[in-house]
Amino acid sequence: MGRIAVTDGMAPGAVALLEKAGHEVVLGFIEMDDLLAGALREFDAIVVRSATKLRTDVIVASEGLKVIGRAGVGVDNIDLEAAGTAGIMVVNAPRASTQSVVELTIGHLLASLRHFGRADRGMREGKWEKKALKGTELSGKSLGLIGFGRIAQGVARVAKTLGMEIHTYDPYLPPKVAKAEGAFLHKKVDNLFKSCTHISVHCNLTDETHHLVNAERMALMPGKAGGIECGNHIVNCARGGIIDEDALLSALEDGIISSAALDVFEIEPVTIEHALIHHKNFHGTPHIGAATLEAQARVGSDIVEAVMIALSGSTPETLVNGKFLK
Repeated sequence: MGRIAVTDGMAPGAVALLEKAGHEVVLGFIEMDDLLAGALREFDAIVVRSATKLRTDVIVASEGLKVIGRAGVGVDNIDLEAAGTAGIMVVNAPRASTQSVVELTIGHLLASLRHFGRADRGMREGKWEKKALKGTELSGKSLGLIGFGRIAQGVARVAKTLGMEIHTYDPYLPPKVAKAEGAFLHKKVDNLFKSCTHISVHCNLTDETHHLVNAERMALMPGKAGGIECGNHIVNCARGGIIDEDALLSALEDGIISSAALDVFEIEPVTIEHALIHHKNFHGTPHIGAATLEAQARVGSDIVEAVMIALSGSTPETLVNGKFLK
């Protein structure tokens, strides 16, 4: 049986599953200095969320570690190649939070167009801004999805029921997938921006996608659909850093972008000094895409299953660094 570190928290039911299977579970965050000093040499596996950063130097210092479990989707806080070189399997739980992020994305779209954030702040200050808060509808507008994986496809299905036309840019997507979902697949990301008044980000953060949403591309958005001056709107519930936040603030100030809603930021946690969060047409949430009771229950059971399969010597379906394993 294995000794498993759970550093960023996990649902009690998932911990109980590991313990019932005979594994020893140690709960508690491990500071970077301790990770670099080899704290993980005492463990067979570690389960993390996004707070723990498993960089190359941490992995090199973790001799004996067999499995890294990411309780969630994104693995940008884990050096996959270094883990593979060290013979460490990296597994994740890609399906657990899909519905939660889909619903948050749609919620941010609706909140942006109907000014939920600004209206709430105004009322708390004693303002009744009924005339100033005229919104627009999602129906009849074009939604551009950057990336078209499980979450984006879920967003597309909901958006279509609200009357939106779906566009996507995903250079790794087989065209038949977009066609099956009734989405127009663009070959160039610039063409997506030219075609859509609403953009939602659903890709991983990589060198290729860092600041993919920049000033030049935001300026391409049409701001008008079906004869209605609906403005341009951007949502990101994927990964911080894909949107250039300085450029986004400038676009809001210049009226190029009418509203922006972010659940993720380039540097987290966001502090009160961040200028973007003070703009009247911005609203945000503190990286809560997967923060539902249902998603946490699913992510816990999914990652426990994957970690136990890996510790048994088999290959889990959700192995993400297979091409690097030695």
